[in-house]
Amino acid sequence: MVSGIAAVAAELEEMAAADHRAAHLANSADVAERLAWRRLAARHADRLAEVMDAYGWPTANVVGEEAAQAAWLVAQHADRQLDVQRRALRLMEQAVSEGAAGVRELAFLRDRTLVNEGREQVYGTQIADVVGGAPVPWPCVDPARLDERRAEVGIPPFEEYVARFTVD
Repeated sequence: MVSGIAAVAAELEEMAAADHRAAHLANSADVAERLAWRRLAARHADRLAEVMDAYGWPTANVVGEEAAQAAWLVAQHADRQLDVQRRALRLMEQAVSEGAAGVRELAFLRDRTLVNEGREQVYGTQIADVVGGAPVPWPCVDPARLDERRAEVGIPPFEEYVARFTVD
């Protein structure tokens, strides 16, 4: 049996895999499926909180690149556990300042947390709806400088980013 940090890394990777398998449930027309998604996300967020208690932010240096990416995904989807999401954001900000985590992922988590708090996002990464086949972002601060801020953190311009979501 694998123990310690290797076990945590494997667990984080499995949580991301389960998240990917179940992601279609998040917006299902079936209430039971949406509830299943919420339960999964809540279980994962609870476990991420325990991991953060034990190790701080699970950086690639500690758990490996794939597990660190998985931790970020779990934090992204902790929408109904804002305390966990906020804590992940704080710890990830510290990791980024130490060069141990990616600024791009931090930007996505910051936007997600801001939207969940009912505030304007900074980088335009969170899509509110699709209207007439075109993605509509949640409100953003200073929309005129949006692409400039996105470039600073390695995110493509908004129009390029949302082209993959556009429905013809």
